[in-house]
Amino acid sequence: MDNRQRIDDAYKRKLKRNKVKSVENRFHFFSAGKSRKCKLNPLKIILAIIILVSIVTFLLSPTICHKNSISHTVSRPRFVNRWMWGGSDPRYISNLEMNWDEILRVLKKLPENNKIGGVGLLNFNENEINRWEQFFPTANHSILHLDYAEKNVTWETLYPEWIDEEQEEEIPSCPSLPKLEVPRQRLDLIAVKLPCRNEGNWSRDIARLHLQISAATLAASCKGNYPVHLLFVTKCFPIPNLFTCKDLVAHEGNTWLYKPNMNSLREKLQLPIGSCELALPLGVKEQDYRAKKQREAYATILHSAHVYVCGAIAAAQSIRMAGSTRDFVILVDETISEYHRSGLALAGWKIRTIQRIRNPKAEKDAYNEWNYSKFRLWQLTDYDKIIFIDADLLILRNIDFLFGMPEISATGNNGTLFNSGVMVIEPSNCTFQLLMDHINEIESYNGGDQGYLNEIFTWWHRIPKHMNFLKHFWFGDDDVVKQKKIRLFEEEPPVLYVLHYLGYKPWLCFRDYDCNWNVDILQEFASDVAHKRWWNVHDSMPEKLQEFCLLRSKQKAQLEWDRKEAEKGNYSDRHWGIRIQDRRIKKCIDPPYCSWKGMLKHWGENNWTDDAFPISTPPARTTASFSL
Repeated sequence: MDNRQRIDDAYKRKLKRNKVKSVENRFHFFSAGKSRKCKLNPLKIILAIIILVSIVTFLLSPTICHKNSISHTVSRPRFVNRWMWGGSDPRYISNLEMNWDEILRVLKKLPENNKIGGVGLLNFNENEINRWEQFFPTANHSILHLDYAEKNVTWETLYPEWIDEEQEEEIPSCPSLPKLEVPRQRLDLIAVKLPCRNEGNWSRDIARLHLQISAATLAASCKGNYPVHLLFVTKCFPIPNLFTCKDLVAHEGNTWLYKPNMNSLREKLQLPIGSCELALPLGVKEQDYRAKKQREAYATILHSAHVYVCGAIAAAQSIRMAGSTRDFVILVDETISEYHRSGLALAGWKIRTIQRIRNPKAEKDAYNEWNYSKFRLWQLTDYDKIIFIDADLLILRNIDFLFGMPEISATGNNGTLFNSGVMVIEPSNCTFQLLMDHINEIESYNGGDQGYLNEIFTWWHRIPKHMNFLKHFWFGDDDVVKQKKIRLFEEEPPVLYVLHYLGYKPWLCFRDYDCNWNVDILQEFASDVAHKRWWNVHDSMPEKLQEFCLLRSKQKAQLEWDRKEAEKGNYSDRHWGIRIQDRRIKKCIDPPYCSWKGMLKHWGENNWTDDAFPISTPPARTTASFSL
């Protein structure tokens, strides 16, 4: 008998002794009354019998669990508080008025051969339960009991900003949530009423998450692929990457009916409840996905500017160098010229032209005006899985195994949020529509696509930071931490899987050193070691592809201006004193603006440098003019 069982048995024996003692005291009271008055009070006798029956019923009531369900224990004190004394938790209460006609119309979408013999009801009140029994008068109805989550379990405890991934000082662990008591009878339909708060952060709600995870676990406890339908009554959409719209049978108003893929659901439920633990442990033996031919691809997006074309070409080169044979798909809009598209295609990208999506909350011509275009990734429905990567990173080790992870798998960012620079998604037109349906109402914390996606996909899975390692020395990093990061940047063979370049991008600097050193507010992103690593990948590319990484005259002037400012400030790193030998400095790709040094005479005057230079691009390259 294990420790948990011994503790449970001991607690039950103690509880039983206390109850029996309590009952004996009550009988002693009545006995004393009889000796004094020679007469028993009938009401007191009845009350004693009721209390005794209640206690015995409670102590003998079994906890029934399906043998295939996740093991759990029921906290008796919470159970007593909730069910015996009528306690309730306002977090779980939904005041949504039931629209029974709407529910009936949705239930009519069930297959005709899908007989409903067992119905499980969770979080409904007594009147609502009676109505459900009228809907299915011949079915067996199970009133599902779920203990409330502890008050100290918050969204921040499930999704902490940081965990000790290397387990240097502690082993990360997630708080537990009470599990459902699983009925003996088989269920064909599980109906749940979900709360949805009117205030912000309704999707970061412990009770709402608890109810959905519990319903999913109950459905997954059925053996094999036995068809179980889940019906949610809620004015806010259910967790979109737990109950996917691919599994949506019908939706009308506040009623959502799903028939989940049981194998997929079970896999998701095996993962940690939040980002409080790694969903993919660091150092776990990687599965070899290279031989598998799946509907899977790497994808990125370029819109509104060509400045990241070179980065996307280098990223493709790094993926191939890491050994992946998966497709590369790049979404581009009409602002990307045929010349730049030709370079992307020669680098291996399959080009998909898209129409940009405007962020309705962005100002005109702002950096984030069109970044909701990323939602188009969910329209790549010829693939089942996509690993999205930003165009300013390198793949140092094969990450094909991430295709085995569910949507959304990503590294942590600020607070309870994930970083969308590397993330696993599952394309679906209905998910794309979900994203579009709420762009006018949902606020992004950073005004961009990452903030918006974090409001839609609040339930996500943490992968190790080595799979999206930011080139960033945080304020407060001591020398030990900085040196550790530098070693990670240069380690051979690589320890990091993905190196994500922040600040000035390597191809926009001279190759001689990281130009982030010359700008005070960007020095936290400066690393010559990481800079050199990117240029090693660049140098492995064919020369014709390297042409797409040449510098424009305006950028050369900007770099020289920053260097002069660093020299005036006498920056202690003294990178400003390094002689530039980058051969690109002598190559002009934008005549008649080749005299970039002349630009410095008026640099910063009347914001003239903000004006776009009318630069023509070379003709598109073809395979015939390109040789590897």
